[in-house]
Amino acid sequence: TGTDANGCVDSDTTSITVVNNPTVTVASATICINSSTTLSATGAQTYVWTPGTGLSSTTGSSVTANPTTTTVYTITGTAGTCTAVTTATVTVNPLPVVTVGSNTPCVNQNISLTSSGGTSYSWNGPNSYSSNQQNPSLNGVTLAEAGVYTVTVTDANTCVSTATINVTVNPLPVVVATGATVCVNATINLGCNNSGVIYSWTGPNVFSSNQQNPSIPLATTNMSGSYVVTVTDANGCASGNVANVVVN
Repeated sequence: TGTDANGCVDSDTTSITVVNNPTVTVASATICINSSTTLSATGAQTYVWTPGTGLSSTTGSSVTANPTTTTVYTITGTAGTCTAVTTATVTVNPLPVVTVGSNTPCVNQNISLTSSGGTSYSWNGPNSYSSNQQNPSLNGVTLAEAGVYTVTVTDANTCVSTATINVTVNPLPVVVATGATVCVNATINLGCNNSGVIYSWTGPNVFSSNQQNPSIPLATTNMSGSYVVTVTDANGCASGNVANVVVN
């Protein structure tokens, strides 16, 4: 109602409509580092996302997020001239730190694989080898089991890492033993052509020697028989052979 200087009065009306602010909702998410997730906003007509770090876009109802660290995003939604603000957190979990190990066995020994860093494990290796054990063993291996073994490790956050280890299988030494045919009272000369580091001979009459090429003086007929030499090489691998001795 308005009154002018002359005392004249007039009136008019207007209306005010109160519109509710939009209710903007966005679900938070958890990812592993180097992964991504889709964030979707509802409740408004247009949206602005901040900060833009790790986002495929800063506008729109749906964006792809792949931050490298845990990030809180602020989403401003507008419906008409009204706005509302909410937040969503993308939690970024690290990948598991995987450690692997193995022994270096000889042929016919066991490969013992070890791993750590997760809650579940999946091994793969030569000859289509596979295992879901954390620390599996391969028994009685041959040279064919040597090679690269890969373990895939999953942690409690379902994040996954892989690691590899190159496993060596050492061959057994090739042992050639030579005996002798001698007369009584002669010297028995045993021989082994292998270049090992440890030698162990055994034979008739409780004979034993740690020499590579031992000699037995003053042979008697009861020294005839099989003499066994076991050779251990620098890798700790051992193999044996038999030398036959005849005392005439």
